Amino acid sequence: MALKKKPVTGMKDILPREMEVRDYVISLIKKTYASFGFTSIETPCVEHIENLNSKSGGENEKLIFKILKRGEKLRIQDAKEELDLVDGGLRYDLTVPLCRYYSNNAADLPSPFKALQMGNVWRADRPQRGRYRQFMQCDIDILGEGSNLAEIELITATTTLLGKLDFSRFTIRINDRRILKAMAGSCGFPEESWDDVFITLDKMDKIGEDGVAEDLMSQGFSKESVDKYMELFHIATPDTGGVLALRDRLAGYLDPEYADGLVQIMESVDAVKTADFRIAFDPTLVRGMSYYTGPIFEIAMDEYGGSVGGGGRYDGMIEKFIGQSVPACGFSIGFERIIMLLLERDFQIPESPKKKAYLLDRKLSPEQVRGAVADAMKERASGTAVNVLVMKKNKKFQKQQLEEEGYTDIVEVFA
Repeated sequence: MALKKKPVTGMKDILPREMEVRDYVISLIKKTYASFGFTSIETPCVEHIENLNSKSGGENEKLIFKILKRGEKLRIQDAKEELDLVDGGLRYDLTVPLCRYYSNNAADLPSPFKALQMGNVWRADRPQRGRYRQFMQCDIDILGEGSNLAEIELITATTTLLGKLDFSRFTIRINDRRILKAMAGSCGFPEESWDDVFITLDKMDKIGEDGVAEDLMSQGFSKESVDKYMELFHIATPDTGGVLALRDRLAGYLDPEYADGLVQIMESVDAVKTADFRIAFDPTLVRGMSYYTGPIFEIAMDEYGGSVGGGGRYDGMIEKFIGQSVPACGFSIGFERIIMLLLERDFQIPESPKKKAYLLDRKLSPEQVRGAVADAMKERASGTAVNVLVMKKNKKFQKQQLEEEGYTDIVEVFA
């Protein structure tokens, strides 16, 4: 059987140019988030199948790469269903592993705990532009902080990072799951149908207001409820005034504290921001994960045409592990999409070290080769990146390749 040289569908080889940008972005992420007090952690790529199938991951639970039991535990002849053969899976995000990590190590962690986690995740999804089956995620989370300070810090840290990468004029869309529920309840939608309503609402940017209204009525909801629901979106302007207008309209269905908290987050972030962006209230923002319990947010970037990150509060998730509620909030950037946009704009790494190359004549004596290597070592010690190579017959092409790789100083050493 012939071996295949291309990667598995949905995965990719990373060439040196991209790897250089990735390494730079990773180092900038760690430096920036460390300045906000976040501590790096790492979790295994394999999780217990029970954790991955805990009904916390939304549609992602349908995309798990499952791992068969091993050795004597794998008894295919006795299996009645798929899960009889499976005991683990590749993680589809970093939030479920973080919650397990915190539950297992809370006694040794500070409170609140500010975590930075970067690592590959896997989803058996359909590959498309900026989306792969294996991709890196970058999450920051604050566990144990119940106030709006968590959301303010998460959004400020993430937007500061994007500003350092020269992204501008993007939008942080923000909403609150409790506002979503209050809107649905005030319009007469039965509570058991709210998830269906939100799934339809999430299509607003694709099918428009008329499409959402038509879809809801096709599901059997009354025209009165649908018309009332659509009216609420006309009230909700993208500024803090829109939040307050909804707060007043939803009196009796929404605790005013939730709307006031959202206003506090928006005003605080806007007052201290260092990047060029706006924060906008968007009552159509849903976020797919069912574990969100409060404020939710996404990064909308015009040059991508979609979301390049998101997050929110998920106060009930750690309770599933330890039986005790722990406030939790997180923000994840779409690392792969960010890298794709940087490469498309031919992003140049600032303040990269000087790169020098020595091309050694094949006729050099051993002593001359040692001398060239010694010179290179001295320059490396002073911070210069030095590549020592044997000179090829097609010297012109070799030098051209080195220049494309960023080597600005090329020295030819002859016998």
